[in-house]
Amino acid sequence: MPTPPPFPFRTPNPLEPPAEYAELLRDAPVTRVTIPTGDPVWLVTRYEDVRRVLSDTRFSREAITAPGAPRLLPIAEGSKSVFVTDPPEHTRLRRLVSRAFSPARIRQLSTEVVALADELTAAMAAAGPPADVMAGLAQPLPITVICRMLGVPFADVPRFRAWTDVMLSWARDSRTEVVAAREALSRYLSGLIEAKRKEPADDLLTVLVAAADDGDRLDDEELLAFGYTLLGAGYHATTAGLAHALLTLLRHPQQLARLRNEPEALPGTVEELLRRSQAGAGLGALRIAREDVTIGGVRIAAGDAVLPLINAANRDPEVFTDPDALRPDRAPNPHLSFGHGIHHCLGAQLGRIELQAGIGALLRTLPGIRLAVDESQLEWSSGLAFSRPASLPVVWQRG
Repeated sequence: MPTPPPFPFRTPNPLEPPAEYAELLRDAPVTRVTIPTGDPVWLVTRYEDVRRVLSDTRFSREAITAPGAPRLLPIAEGSKSVFVTDPPEHTRLRRLVSRAFSPARIRQLSTEVVALADELTAAMAAAGPPADVMAGLAQPLPITVICRMLGVPFADVPRFRAWTDVMLSWARDSRTEVVAAREALSRYLSGLIEAKRKEPADDLLTVLVAAADDGDRLDDEELLAFGYTLLGAGYHATTAGLAHALLTLLRHPQQLARLRNEPEALPGTVEELLRRSQAGAGLGALRIAREDVTIGGVRIAAGDAVLPLINAANRDPEVFTDPDALRPDRAPNPHLSFGHGIHHCLGAQLGRIELQAGIGALLRTLPGIRLAVDESQLEWSSGLAFSRPASLPVVWQRG
């Protein structure tokens, strides 16, 4: 039997899905592929099938943390993150950590995010064109928000960035480096947790350290796992998402002009940008079947690894008319970019706020923004869970 083709698929255009997605949606919605570890997995692409895998408890997230289990990211091994647990443990963890994302706290963060985005873009404008949007906004905005949430100094950002870049690599030979980076981050976060216990502050980590429900608390390992998750999903995903969103809008000048004139259209536009985005590829959604299950007419055996491919599902023509087009007025827009079911992203609302604040600030502050180089000259990261250009140089009309 031939070896299944390698996954992730390659694409000449980082902003658009590989050609294989449309082919699989049409001809082979459930098919075998080989991930970088050499493990075979079932790739599921159609919207309804992906939703089912994401919500069906017969597909386990926790099973990927076991030694030797198929996984795309080495960081998943042994993790106790809410991101990779099953009920009832997942139910317990989510109940405790959800306090960090209460409506009141999100409203407070929203005000801070908008102010920070305006501050960062104002600094870019003051320095004058050209400017690097990655260094000026896409990286500092989400990581500053995360640092404020955790109560850590911004001066430590370079260390966070270096550790998490390694931890979110899927390179087959990176396990040693991943373990070293995770241990370094664990030492740092452990010291931070202990400091919060001794001197509570008005930050998310203090809330989590103190969070209790009928005497139940998060232990240190669970707090560490949440810190990893927050840095990965809250920083890297948003940084990549901002880059993809801006580049997509720059390819659609009519939509860009509309947003300048109709800022109220920004929330709907962000939802459509999220649907089309290739920033994350849904690679973190891997599951393992607990029992034999049939998906899309294909029998998946107990113990088989299954990857519900969110980016393909978001282009399913059975659900999204003209799926490759950018249609900011698309309604409804039931994309799966933040997942589905019990593992739906806790920080989804914060992610939306950051994208709206970042794009809105760029359009208000940098009139006529455009790339300073040809798009083909951008250098993209490879082997990371969230693809992004190393730099994103832009120019604009000076007032």
